[in-house]
Amino acid sequence: MGGLLIIYTMSGGAKAVAYTQQLQLIVIFTGMFLAGYMLVRMLPENVGFIDSLKVSGKLGRLNVIDTGISNKGIDWSGKYNLLSGIIGGFFLALSYFGTDQSQVGRYLTAKSLRESRMGLIMNGFVKVPMQFLILLIGVLVFTFYQFNKAPVFYNDVQVKKILDSPLRDSFLLAEKNYNLLAERKQQLVTGYISASDAGNNSVAGKKADSLRTFQVSSDSIRKKVKGWIGSKAVGGDSKDTDYIFLRFVVDYLPAGLVGLLIAIIFLASWGSIAAAINSLASCSIVDYHKRFTKKNESAEVEYKLSKWYTLGWGVFSIVVAMFAYNIGNSIIEAVNILGSLFYGVILGVFIIALFFKAIKNGNAVFWAAVAAELLVVTVYLLVHFKAFSLGFLWLNPIGVFGVVFFTLLLNRMLVQKNIPAV
Repeated sequence: MGGLLIIYTMSGGAKAVAYTQQLQLIVIFTGMFLAGYMLVRMLPENVGFIDSLKVSGKLGRLNVIDTGISNKGIDWSGKYNLLSGIIGGFFLALSYFGTDQSQVGRYLTAKSLRESRMGLIMNGFVKVPMQFLILLIGVLVFTFYQFNKAPVFYNDVQVKKILDSPLRDSFLLAEKNYNLLAERKQQLVTGYISASDAGNNSVAGKKADSLRTFQVSSDSIRKKVKGWIGSKAVGGDSKDTDYIFLRFVVDYLPAGLVGLLIAIIFLASWGSIAAAINSLASCSIVDYHKRFTKKNESAEVEYKLSKWYTLGWGVFSIVVAMFAYNIGNSIIEAVNILGSLFYGVILGVFIIALFFKAIKNGNAVFWAAVAAELLVVTVYLLVHFKAFSLGFLWLNPIGVFGVVFFTLLLNRMLVQKNIPAV
């Protein structure tokens, strides 16, 4: 996938990225709507869309709002509560859509200022509903598996590994128990929906309580299997979150639709990184090559050089992706964690430039950014090694305020020592 991406990005540049992303958007939305339609259609006859949401809600899959504040105080470790989302997520989004070259590059390639503004505002009108639709499809997949046989582990490659290991018998026994629980859950789900539709709240409540108990047991078995797969005896990848939708597509959807949805995964991957590679090549030429080279090169030579920079950054991105897959519980979380490590500091530099006009010393800002980044990485490592708990979204405001604080401090120190500004 990375190789094909490099080819069309090198050959077509920003224009190729823009045109392919238009097509990608159409295909992605079409595929998601088809997947949602098929999910609802494949539910039992007496189970509709609203019923599926009720089941997911009773099993805790629609806990959308978590304030992050309880009797014990603020939950700083919460990854997705309102507090961390609104504050930490605000700085993350502001940095990504306001300062990231992969986004800014899109605005700069627009035909007019009006188109640039429309492109920026469309991010909100398109991206938010798209994310909602993606999460809704996840809820529907969960409900679908309440009525259909679900694998105890969704990555079949890792299942084959454990079947070839000394833990084979333990896995088969766990799988058998998991399937028995699934059969019982199917009966309870059907009973819950029937009682709920009939208005028998007492019976529906008892069925829901039993269903939650069985769900806890099922989750316990899955957790045990994940531990086995990640153990030294198997040496596999214990995370299968990103394979749940894939497994549903391969096992249950018609062949033509399987191809379309696999294509969507390719397109989404390309769309997210094509602009980034193009922007990295642009920054490499403008901010580094042209600044430090002593040659007076023509635009044609610079254009050819940008292709080589595109190739280099493309290979770099592939290597990083191969090592970054095990960050977080899913691909989306991995992307946000990696972003939170750097976006706060980047935004902090822009805030200094926009709102602290009195600071003229570039040295102070540069070393403040370095110090703030070291602070962010240190906090992340301390959280990673369980020194304390903190949601990763909080890394963004730490980076922003870290840059501001260190800049003000260093600027005063450099002014007192009469160190010239750059």
